[in-house]
Amino acid sequence: MIASLGMYDMPHLRGAHDRLWAGIRKALRHGPDQLTRGGDPWTEWQSPELLLAQTCGLPYRARLHDQVTLVGTPDYDLPDCPQGHYFSYLIRRRNDPRPLPELSKRGVMAFNDPLSQSGWAAPLAHLENRKLRPRKTLQTQAHIASIRAVLRQKADFAAVDAVTLLLWAAEDTDAAVQIDAFDRTHPTPALPYITAQGHDPKPVFDAIATAISGLTHEDRCDLRLNGIVQIPPSEYLALPIPPAP
Repeated sequence: MIASLGMYDMPHLRGAHDRLWAGIRKALRHGPDQLTRGGDPWTEWQSPELLLAQTCGLPYRARLHDQVTLVGTPDYDLPDCPQGHYFSYLIRRRNDPRPLPELSKRGVMAFNDPLSQSGWAAPLAHLENRKLRPRKTLQTQAHIASIRAVLRQKADFAAVDAVTLLLWAAEDTDAAVQIDAFDRTHPTPALPYITAQGHDPKPVFDAIATAISGLTHEDRCDLRLNGIVQIPPSEYLALPIPPAP
């Protein structure tokens, strides 16, 4: 069986994720001894052996919703955000005060992946609502890489998953002071937990809830996890599929 929690599994958080999985496995009374790391996420997401993984909202609605079972949605400790939702921060270098219209017209926007809700779909909608569109883009493959592209002046701005940015900033404080989170997108349902098609999601949901409540205060704070909520598939599927870059 496969269990993977790779979406926010930064090196400094691997111990906390291991303890979270240990709690889930204990509550379920079955599952692999260890989390799967370093595998191809699409292979894991679509495997009939998938017990638990986390995906992004855009892959879920674009390709996975009829191939997997939705378990639930994590509730993260995000400022001014509905329960079970998240948003993207628009970031720029702190020494570059250009407003969004100028950045979009004359700058380079870094994004992680065209199938990313937070890195591509959300900022594109944010720009379109202001009758803007990025003049030039740079695909980076990962949110952390987008942050680095902005810091290294390979890009002028980027949209980064708020959870990722806050988790990264808590660890790399020296680099974080060079970043200005100057805007944010409209909240959408957060990254869902999924299991293989045909699996009963309720025991998995209950095990996650039990494991989160059993974490130490420090681990919950480090992971920014408040709990798990139920958001229906229809709320994910109601969001539009963005055009490709």
